[in-house]
Amino acid sequence: MAGLLLDLLAKGPRLIVSLPSNYPELGRAAAEGGADALKVHLNVRHEASGTQFGGLEEERDALEEILGVGLPTGVVPGTGERLASREEMRELSEMGLDFFDMFARDMPAWMTSLEGMTRAAAIDADFPYTSLPELEALGIEMIEAAVVRPEGYGRPLCVADLVAYGEIRRATRLPIIVPTERAIEPEEVPLLVGDIGVDAVMIGAVVTGREARSLGTATERFAAAVSAVRD
Repeated sequence: MAGLLLDLLAKGPRLIVSLPSNYPELGRAAAEGGADALKVHLNVRHEASGTQFGGLEEERDALEEILGVGLPTGVVPGTGERLASREEMRELSEMGLDFFDMFARDMPAWMTSLEGMTRAAAIDADFPYTSLPELEALGIEMIEAAVVRPEGYGRPLCVADLVAYGEIRRATRLPIIVPTERAIEPEEVPLLVGDIGVDAVMIGAVVTGREARSLGTATERFAAAVSAVRD
């Protein structure tokens, strides 16, 4: 049933783990570490992890195993150049994917009315925050604040980032997901969740590494930090 992550976010901040590869052992490590939800990828090259993700037919078996972990799982269905088709999006919904998430600049208009999965749009540094209400009007249900430019990936979280996230928070009522484009520390979670009011931290390759052991350890640390703020 779609909306599982949305239901969790309505009850307090959550931790999402964006898997650096569609390997089931990574999904299991995240679940064991205390993740609330997972994110997988199709049809893209993920710059932070250096991983090339295939299409649905190539990744289907792995996705089914990851879904078997039992956590709400979302998918990046591709980019404007290489994207899951309407039929594949229906298949993903039928498989049990809970949400899809992709950049607003790449999202085709037909996806705004797609049923069966929660619709999340990622915004970059060039997206005007004053236009966030328009995304909500178009049917978008969550915002991923991917506003760090590539040259800033892996660098420490800075005050300018906090200002940007705060501006996004004030501009929309939708749940806001902050990904670890910066090398965010668990100790900085209260700034994001408690002070600014973002709804979820989504950790990925920048802080988890690419192996199950390092991902599990990072998940445990961030899960404890998010739980402490929520509780």
